[in-house]
Amino acid sequence: MIPVERVIMLVDCQSFYASIEKAAHPEYHDKPVVVAGDPTRRSGIILAACPIAKTHGIKAAETLGQALAKCQELIVIRPRMQTYIDVSMLITKTFEHFTELVESFSIDEQFLDVTASAALFGSPEEIAQQIQTRVRTQTGVWARVGISSTKILAKMACDLFAKKNESGIFTLRKSDLPMTLWPRQISDMFGVAGRMTSHFNRMGIETIGDLASTPLPDLKRKMRFRLGKNSDINAEVYWRTANGVDDSSVTPGTHDFQQSVGHGMTLPRDYSSRDEIDTVLLELSDEVCRRCREKGYMGRVVAAGAQGADFDRPTGFFRQMKLADPTNIAVEVYEAVRLLFNRHWDGLPVRKLAVTLSSLTGDREYQLTMGEREKLRDLDRAVDGIKQRYGVASILRASSLREAGQARERAIKIGGHYK
Repeated sequence: MIPVERVIMLVDCQSFYASIEKAAHPEYHDKPVVVAGDPTRRSGIILAACPIAKTHGIKAAETLGQALAKCQELIVIRPRMQTYIDVSMLITKTFEHFTELVESFSIDEQFLDVTASAALFGSPEEIAQQIQTRVRTQTGVWARVGISSTKILAKMACDLFAKKNESGIFTLRKSDLPMTLWPRQISDMFGVAGRMTSHFNRMGIETIGDLASTPLPDLKRKMRFRLGKNSDINAEVYWRTANGVDDSSVTPGTHDFQQSVGHGMTLPRDYSSRDEIDTVLLELSDEVCRRCREKGYMGRVVAAGAQGADFDRPTGFFRQMKLADPTNIAVEVYEAVRLLFNRHWDGLPVRKLAVTLSSLTGDREYQLTMGEREKLRDLDRAVDGIKQRYGVASILRASSLREAGQARERAIKIGGHYK
């Protein structure tokens, strides 16, 4: 029996956040629109720019001040993260009309395996057109679709070709790689950023085809020489990518299993005193443990990190320690976090803080101990109940009401952005 070649799609939503906002505001249809992290500050970061804004040279991740300097007529909208999440989930439901094999790659990109869908919905190109129509009708968002036989080729079909043609659809067949993909510069290949481009160029690899045609043993030898003895795995990943080799399947829920629960925060200013830092570390410990309890996890390894204010010359640390017993009790995690800070903080001002709990296990079985631990566990659960019913800012520690506290402000945000 001849195996059926897979048909994999990568569907990308164009300027996702900005497209949703333009659909919600028809009066901005022909205007340059961006979604920015904090429109009240010129230092806010551009999260998404619509195609009209991009014609002015505006790009995601630059500051709002830089964008306004390029286009004074720019319309700036504050992000609504919960809305974007809801729309992303609606789009997933649309994809599931065509196939149950849908895997999220990011909030605005998803893989689909439509190998078995042709009998119901037509050719891959016809399915892609139907997807575009449904998504645009339901959300106002324009979807671009890369089609191939593997996930990695579908991704590059979308990024390198579908995003740049009028139809928004491109099929990248493996037999066509020598004519379509391989002549492109190595910097165009998925997974190759600026520094790796320079390394490849120094190895004499200028195009994706140069990499694809390099025998794998030779590539490993060259990468070991330039990047160190532990480069063999990376060499094989790059070589397989260039040749379109990818055995991974489209797996629904592939990101559902968590290996850790963490929470990080960029502070509104430099925090220099230990008292201020402790306030935020306690808030982060509270949030990490609340999310662990919500998901039914305890963790045995606590990690804490900090980063300085000068991102061009980064300072800080990220260290971890193993606990005697798994926990999701906030004060126990906080004690470990403070201990890590006592050992590793250099005393310089910090602008980012993070707390993570890993080596997760279920919280249904645990070792009973003498003392106050069960009372602390009951107290945390009681607080969880109040927050679940009345909101995460309905009950706060007294320290969070001080000027250094961030819990109240973070309660109205998702991922650091407004809901």
